[in-house]
Amino acid sequence: MPENTTPSLIARKGEFQEALLGWYRRNARDLPWRRSPSLYGTVVSEFMLQQTRVTTVLPFFRRWMEALPDFAALAAAREERVLKLWEGLGYYSRSRNLRRLAQALVALPGIPRSPEAWRGLPGVGPYTAAAITSISFGEAAACVDGNVVRILSRLTADPSEFRDGTSAAKTLTPLASSLMPAASPGDHNQAMMELGATVCLRRKPLCLLCPVRAFCSAQESDPEAFPRIAPKTMERLSVVRAWCVRGKALLLHRGGAGARRLAGLHELPTAGQLGLAASAVRRLPLIAKRTRSITRFRITESIHLVRLKGGVPLPGSLAWIPLTRLDSVSLSGPHRRWVGEILASKAAGNAGESG
Repeated sequence: MPENTTPSLIARKGEFQEALLGWYRRNARDLPWRRSPSLYGTVVSEFMLQQTRVTTVLPFFRRWMEALPDFAALAAAREERVLKLWEGLGYYSRSRNLRRLAQALVALPGIPRSPEAWRGLPGVGPYTAAAITSISFGEAAACVDGNVVRILSRLTADPSEFRDGTSAAKTLTPLASSLMPAASPGDHNQAMMELGATVCLRRKPLCLLCPVRAFCSAQESDPEAFPRIAPKTMERLSVVRAWCVRGKALLLHRGGAGARRLAGLHELPTAGQLGLAASAVRRLPLIAKRTRSITRFRITESIHLVRLKGGVPLPGSLAWIPLTRLDSVSLSGPHRRWVGEILASKAAGNAGESG
C-alpha cells in the first residue's frame, strides 16, 4: 500500500468518518432491514446479500420474513420449505446454513455478541460476523467485502495486484479497522457498503458525488484501475440434459442430501442420471440451449427431447412430477426459468405430445 497515502488517510480518519456518516444519514436507501431493525432481520439480510444485489433480495426478504418471522420459526421449519422460500436467489447452501444457524442459536442459553463467537456458527465468516455484531451490538468490527475493497484500494491508490477478492479483503482489513469509529460502528460499516453500491461503482464511479473524494488518491487518475485483482481463469463445461414428458408429468432429478449445492433441489436430469450416453442424447432433437456462469465455470447446457420406454425402472433420485405440481417443488433458479420457457413454447407443446 502506498506509504504516502495510507498514513495520511489514517491521520485524517476523524474527518473521513464524519464526512462518510453525514452523507450516509442523508442518503441511505430505505431498506426494510434498516427501517425496522432487528437481529433476525439483520442476519437474514446479510445471508441473502452475499453475492446478490439489493434489488434482487428485496422481494425474497419480504416473503421470508412473512413466512418465517424469527429464529424459532426458522429453526422449526422443514428444509423443503426453506429451500422453496429461497428459490431463485441461488447459492442454496446459504439457506441451509441460515437454518442451521437458527437451530444453533435457539439451543444456546443466550445470543453471542462478539464477532469471534459468531464466526463459530454455521455459515458465518469474518465479513458476516462483523456486519451482524457491528449493526446489532455496536461491536467495532470492520466489514470488508468487494465494495469496501474497491473503496479502500481507490482511497490509497493501492498498486498491489491481488490474487482474488478474498486475499484483497484480508490485506485491506487492517486499514478498514483503523478507520472504524468507536461510536456508531454499524452505521459506518453500512455507510461504506452503501458508498460502494451507489457511488464508488466498479464501472463509471460517480466521483463528483462522493462524500469522501477529498481523501481519495485515485480520483484524478483512473479510479477504475483499482482494485487490481488477477482475472479469473474460466473453465468451460458442457452439460447434456433431457426433457422427458409422460402424459402430463415431467421427469426431474432431485439432489441428494450429500450434494454440496443442490441438495433437495430439482433439475432436469442429465444424460448420465438417466443412464444414457451424452453423445447419444446430443443426437436427439434439441429443445433449448442455455449458457450460465457459476464461480469459475462457464457452463453450456443443452436440453434434448428424450422418449423413455414405458416400464423402464428409474433411479430413486428421479421422479415424474405432474405439471400442475411444478410450483410446489423446489427447482434451482435457472431450471425454473428454463422449464417455464419450454412449457410456454411450441417445443414444450411437442414434448408434451411425446408421451
